[in-house]
Amino acid sequence: MSELLQTSLPEGGKARRVYLLLRDEMANGTLPEGGVMPGEQRLAEVHGVSRVTIRRALDALAADGLIEKRAGSGTFVKQREEVPSPLAGDMASLMPQLVEMGRNTTARLISFAYGAPPAAVARALDLQASARVQTAIRVRLVDDVPFSHLTTHVPEEIAAHYGEADLATTPLFQLLERSGVQVDSAHQSVTATLAAPDVADALGISVGTALLSLKRVVRDASGRGVEHLTAYYRPDLFRLEMSLARVGSGQARHWEPVIGPGETEGN
Repeated sequence: MSELLQTSLPEGGKARRVYLLLRDEMANGTLPEGGVMPGEQRLAEVHGVSRVTIRRALDALAADGLIEKRAGSGTFVKQREEVPSPLAGDMASLMPQLVEMGRNTTARLISFAYGAPPAAVARALDLQASARVQTAIRVRLVDDVPFSHLTTHVPEEIAAHYGEADLATTPLFQLLERSGVQVDSAHQSVTATLAAPDVADALGISVGTALLSLKRVVRDASGRGVEHLTAYYRPDLFRLEMSLARVGSGQARHWEPVIGPGETEGN
């Protein structure tokens, strides 16, 4: 894996904050490639922390291959290696884009099992107390770099129509439709979270790294819950965007999402 894609969060909340802020400044060009970094004393003053804290943050950045310390010359931002361009999803048409993303990226199946669903999943899918679900955990990759961690729960009577090998090669929406499910609607929410140890290990990042979190419940034409998805995305490799148009007149004038030609809200 490219050094640029590694993360080595330092110990201590203040050092982590400085590390993430400096990393963002490198990503957006505030600290340009090849440029010299401000000295430790200046960084300590800017961020309101001690030089020890700054040194921890810089050591982590150096371990990630983002900066280079040159004796007698200072600390320099290293030239970026070639990395995958971040994938982008438009919030106004996210569902079809995520489906298309499933077709254009590769997946690695981590685990596959049948059993009782977690209580929150059972409630979301309106399952009976005796219901069983198929639980699959996958990592999706772009250019062999993991960018998302996906956990899906599907009722057993639906999941019985496909197997472990299918999940490793075919997007779940296709498998649901192949199983006779007529997908009709979905509700999803997007928030932020921190990487737990198992997710961090699968994505090749440090525990506590910030992630985008997406939860989705899919229903068929009869309103039956057919899939529960929990997805975590690396923000350096996936972002959400939205185009807006100003519509209406007078006091009722407001912003609305723009849905491009051929795009729909569902699958």
